[in-house]
Amino acid sequence: MIAGLDPLRLTAREARRLLIEGEIAASELTKSYLDQIASVEGKVHAFIQVTADNAAKYATEIDQEAGATRGALAGLPTAIKDNMVTEGVTTTCGSKILGSYQPPYTATAVRRIWGDHIVMLGKANMDEFAMGSSTENSAFGPTHNPWDLATVPGGSSGGSAAAVAAGEALWALGSDTGGSIRQPAALCGIVGMKPTYGAVSRYGLVAFASSLDQIGPLTRSVYDCALLLRRIAGPDPFDSTSVSLPGEIELPTAERLDGVRFGIPTEYVAAGIEPGVLARFEQTVALIEELGATCVEISLPHTEYALPAYYIIAPAEASANLARFDGVRYGYRSAHADDLVSMYEATRGEGFGAEVKRRIMIGTYALSSGYYEAYYGQAQKVRTLVRRDFDTAFAQVDLIVSPTSPTVAFGLGTRTADPLAMYQSDICTIPVNLAGLPAISIPCGLAGHLPVGFQLMGPAFSENRLLSAAHALEGAIGFRSVPTFCDSRDAAIAPGGLCHQAAQEAQER
Repeated sequence: MIAGLDPLRLTAREARRLLIEGEIAASELTKSYLDQIASVEGKVHAFIQVTADNAAKYATEIDQEAGATRGALAGLPTAIKDNMVTEGVTTTCGSKILGSYQPPYTATAVRRIWGDHIVMLGKANMDEFAMGSSTENSAFGPTHNPWDLATVPGGSSGGSAAAVAAGEALWALGSDTGGSIRQPAALCGIVGMKPTYGAVSRYGLVAFASSLDQIGPLTRSVYDCALLLRRIAGPDPFDSTSVSLPGEIELPTAERLDGVRFGIPTEYVAAGIEPGVLARFEQTVALIEELGATCVEISLPHTEYALPAYYIIAPAEASANLARFDGVRYGYRSAHADDLVSMYEATRGEGFGAEVKRRIMIGTYALSSGYYEAYYGQAQKVRTLVRRDFDTAFAQVDLIVSPTSPTVAFGLGTRTADPLAMYQSDICTIPVNLAGLPAISIPCGLAGHLPVGFQLMGPAFSENRLLSAAHALEGAIGFRSVPTFCDSRDAAIAPGGLCHQAAQEAQER
């Protein structure tokens, strides 16, 4: 590792400057991250596959390129969630059924940053087919939160979030269907953004729920988030749902929030928020007002129905999307079958994990004859009501704020036997997916020894407004994401305990 270069503290903005000014070579920067992976990956397990040889080789090639031919993000080490197809590199979606699948093409979002000559370090771990809130559903084993190795990093983009938080990647791409970028960003103490639906092409993103899925960045700062988003956003002829943004994504510079009006939905802060999380949220709201903004209470009255509506719509779409995994065209095929039908059954039975099977069955039931209108049709009506709630609110305020997650990172294995408790993890994030709106989570401090996320939500295509406000607030909060790699199974987590002391010392440094 290069002396003075700390992967736990370096931002993409700083690394880009070092590369442009020739103070560091792309090969040296890449080696620093590969060294960090070698050092901590055994504890964190953020990756399904580390492409170390390819990364080192490509970084050396970048160093040999003339400055004029290098892309805007040339040499920046990146992790890619393993549900974005990458030509020639295995894409598993965290599932046994795709354990050996090598795609013949590359997802548009990945292709765009590859065109800028980023260095891909590997494919990040995830909940199988993005179904989960903890990255415990991966067929390749769970990812651990670098703040406390006994806790989850969130999900389903937990591998991407943990890789950034642990200094194993400078930044990462994730996907967000019901909070799967923002919730792990909150639990891992980094920045995560879900753009407006359609702002980033979904071509090459293995579909979970097509009307909800969206690719977005996980980064160490809001500026980095804007820098990465501006490269992946925009229309794509291969995705008919992608659209042009009103203007280019701007790199944020704001330090104040004068004149901005924020709404605080009463339904979100009453949704079983842990005391420590609520305390950090209230402190951040007070800080918003110190920066010149106005905060008012608002109501999003149909919020309580968003979670059950989501868990009908998303499984219904998943049951249709995952029907293609049958052992015929690609991926795993069971050897325990005598005919076509038994091959289908055995392949899907052996290839899919428990959570994926659960959602396929729920979705198939909701779409079945006699139940479609009673369940799926009603859920879509609720979705419309949720969207109208946001429309009404944004006629009164510029942005809406809430905790990102009702809790800090919870213990590995503590919710796996209770799906309903696991689903509650996304109670603050799901509504914007149903409405197709943008939202960003930034860290706002610690509750005990674990990070807390603060969520900002905006109208459709208000990415620049969100990034500007988040940047100003981030600067005022002054939180530094430096995880402790402690393990509360071995150290006391109460105030004064080893994990708590390590977290406090990391922030003071």
